[in-house]
Amino acid sequence: MLRIKKLDIFIAKQFGLLFVGTFFICQFVLMMQFLWRYIDELIGKGLSMEVLAQFFWYMSLMLVPQALPLAILLSSLITFGNLGESSELTAIKAAGISLMQTFRSLIFITVVVMGCSFYFQNNIGPQANMKITQLLISMKQKSPELEIPEGIFYDGIPNCNLYVQKKNVKTGKLYGIMIYRMTNSYEDAAIILADSGMLQSTAEKKHLVLTLWSGEWFENMQSQELGNSASVPYRRETFSSKKIVLDFDADFNMTDAASLSNNAKAKSLGRIKSDIDSLNHVYDSIGRVYYNDGQQIYYAKASISKVDSLRVDRLLKNGKAENPDTLFNRLPADRKLAAVNSALSRVQGDMGDMDFKGMITGDGDRIIRQHEIEAINKFTLAFSCLIFFFIGAPLGAIIRKGGLGVPVIVSVLVFIVYYILDNTGYRMARGGMWAVWFGKGLAPAVLIPLAAFVTYKAINDSMVFNMDLYRNFFMKIMGVRIKRHLFRKEVIITPPDYNGDAERLTRIGNDVAAYSQSHRLVQAPNIVKVFFRYRPDHEIERINDELEAVIEDLSNTKDKVILHELNQYPVMAVKAHTRPFERKWMNVTAAFVLPVGLFLYLRMWRFRLRLLHDLRLIRQTCANITERIKELGPVCTE
Repeated sequence: MLRIKKLDIFIAKQFGLLFVGTFFICQFVLMMQFLWRYIDELIGKGLSMEVLAQFFWYMSLMLVPQALPLAILLSSLITFGNLGESSELTAIKAAGISLMQTFRSLIFITVVVMGCSFYFQNNIGPQANMKITQLLISMKQKSPELEIPEGIFYDGIPNCNLYVQKKNVKTGKLYGIMIYRMTNSYEDAAIILADSGMLQSTAEKKHLVLTLWSGEWFENMQSQELGNSASVPYRRETFSSKKIVLDFDADFNMTDAASLSNNAKAKSLGRIKSDIDSLNHVYDSIGRVYYNDGQQIYYAKASISKVDSLRVDRLLKNGKAENPDTLFNRLPADRKLAAVNSALSRVQGDMGDMDFKGMITGDGDRIIRQHEIEAINKFTLAFSCLIFFFIGAPLGAIIRKGGLGVPVIVSVLVFIVYYILDNTGYRMARGGMWAVWFGKGLAPAVLIPLAAFVTYKAINDSMVFNMDLYRNFFMKIMGVRIKRHLFRKEVIITPPDYNGDAERLTRIGNDVAAYSQSHRLVQAPNIVKVFFRYRPDHEIERINDELEAVIEDLSNTKDKVILHELNQYPVMAVKAHTRPFERKWMNVTAAFVLPVGLFLYLRMWRFRLRLLHDLRLIRQTCANITERIKELGPVCTE
């Protein structure tokens, strides 16, 4: 029988409060990011508060499935970070409760959130996506004077094509204007050129007033009363200022949803499956028709070409005809040009027909891929909630930092990786470069091993995120060492043996001098001895151990001069000057990897030079401390 324990309730409460808060934070961030993309469609359009409220409402509903995984990641990371920081997680483990048992209640909550996310994407999200797409298209059709781009023709105004060379956003003035205006057909088109102008909506939002300055008006008169009169073929007018009234309903009208039937994001899973079957049937029929047409044309042309070639071969054998190339070369230049143009036009016609058919079938493939992507996306986006939980909760248990500092940074980094992978896979699958299942499975395939890795490390109390461990490792690789920090002790139980330490320091100084003379540390080390036949340096290890023992004994002194001199002793690396690694096979491997081997060789040479400097400093410091002990004299023996 399943029993709900108090620990499960406690952790669920901690997680629930954080989940609600982080969900609204993530929802707000995603809404601001989405709003930033479409800010141009909202500003200056004169939209009512009702339309804006609908836009924000449907936008929030559409972004709920994307906010849920990020909220789970952040809230689980903060929850277990707080438990670790306050040592509550340590107490839970000390009570014999494993980390997976502490995850139990939150796993159940995450599975429930997964179900809610899938239901939301399948039932509520498609309607919200449809509504917000209708709103965005309708917003673009309102106040076209703000939509006119620079350098390209704009056809958002009925019966009019408008070209603007430059636009001043602050004043609303347009410069370098060219207008193609059609009323009934292309035959009665009017071309208007103007140096500058301004486009404004009327008060009732039913018309647009186009004010033009310094321009010319060219209009074809063919369709008017003058007919085909050759005396007046067109009308030309030069003006310094002119106003044109254009019919345009600028009121906000909702776009018909029927025009968005191919929007896969606005469909449920059942409808996507049904539409994929319909689309496959339709485009398979189209492809079959194109294939049959192509076969008929191919066989017809092949049979004609075969009959012609047989006829030509027979005539050539009988001597009644000449080679076609010879006949072509005898043709006049105009006949040659006509023949080449005829052949070229046929080829271009066939190529145009194939391009058109390819466009139709390619568009069908694109629509089908989009439906398949959205069908898979409903499952992957819901499943990402569970993946993000098994990333966030173990990371919180490892990092053991609560609040909104480190957890927010880690969550943002993980979400950026997920977003890059998912967006890359989506674009490659949509373009047909990758299979749909591969593109949409890229992000989960990368994050699932990551979730398993951090969960395993958290269960085994790994120090994978111990920054001190990494810092010491890199300091060791780069040869950076710490300095001694010996301080005067307030209570000294055993005073130092000054006379004995002085004798030992004198002996260490002599050993250091002898070692420096017998070992040529300035010279470059022998490559063979370094990587293949090295020997440990026990002499320098003995000197270092004896020196550390003397330093440990003299650290109990009350004399400030001796303490200062003790801090001058370097912390020696007694093995780094002999070989790169302890294991022989690692040294041999590094020797054959040229960049790594060269770096380790130069690093070891640097350690030899540093050891020589350290030995000189040790000898000088030993002499200074010995002289100081002699100066103290009787005081040292008290």
